[in-house]
Amino acid sequence: MYKVRVPATSANMGPGFDCMGIALDIYNTVEVHEIPEGLIIENHGRDADLITKDGTNLIYRAMERVFRQTGFVPTGLKIISYNDIPVARGLGSSAASTAAGLLLANALIGEKLDMKRIIELGTALEGHPDNIVPALIGGMTLSYAQDTSTVGYIKLDFPEKLRMLVMVPDFLLSTAMARKVLPRQVELGNAVFNVSRAALMVAALTAGELDHLKYAVQDKLHQPYREKLIPGMQEVFQQAYNAGARGVFLSGAGSTLIALVDADNNDFLSRLKGFLDSMSCKWELKYADISRQGAARIQ
Repeated sequence: MYKVRVPATSANMGPGFDCMGIALDIYNTVEVHEIPEGLIIENHGRDADLITKDGTNLIYRAMERVFRQTGFVPTGLKIISYNDIPVARGLGSSAASTAAGLLLANALIGEKLDMKRIIELGTALEGHPDNIVPALIGGMTLSYAQDTSTVGYIKLDFPEKLRMLVMVPDFLLSTAMARKVLPRQVELGNAVFNVSRAALMVAALTAGELDHLKYAVQDKLHQPYREKLIPGMQEVFQQAYNAGARGVFLSGAGSTLIALVDADNNDFLSRLKGFLDSMSCKWELKYADISRQGAARIQ
């Protein structure tokens, strides 16, 4: 039996569309047993009823990719997942499943694949590296892909004096739906705007110049289009800034929103909660810190 723990991730962080991501200390734990024959999948915990239990399961699909690459044929598999990461909320649940499957399969074949190859396989399965890279290696990452077989990344420092308030609404939003509302082309001015904000995000966080974060999280490539799918998004942003947030952004494709908050701002959650409680949808609020290690085998 092998077991791994994989963190949630938040992609984009505002302007870093499909390239910037951060691992959060919210985890799924997955274990695999080799059995005499067949496939058994058990899902427990958060949104377990939304996760498939057949060959379409993302953990199993990732494991299959490793087996095909290496020629390994298991007798049978029993996969058990214990989930805390919300599904279809922009917190990298699919990347966590993919990362878990890749690492568990690699354990079964005797650790024949290095992390570089695992990241390449994960990027091929996910379509882009923004979630899979921080899920696997932890921290805040800036990643790029020449193609799915050439993936590079840099792991960046994240200020210890910042924490994140994760705001999860009570409705699902699939990545496919959130991508459907995006334009196929963007104006040059909007592209330049995002380049400047993404560069500012990296500079502000690594230099500890946190006053710039309110501007660094701004985006013109995806958030303005996805806003229509998340009722009250701009109002939540404004209330978060009124309560002292350093920056607020849509997590991945949504529907979760994340506020960057000073660790010593002890009143932030209570100041925001009253407003969120008055909205038509219900919001789950949870502080999260960065997961610096990322996915890991556990006993």
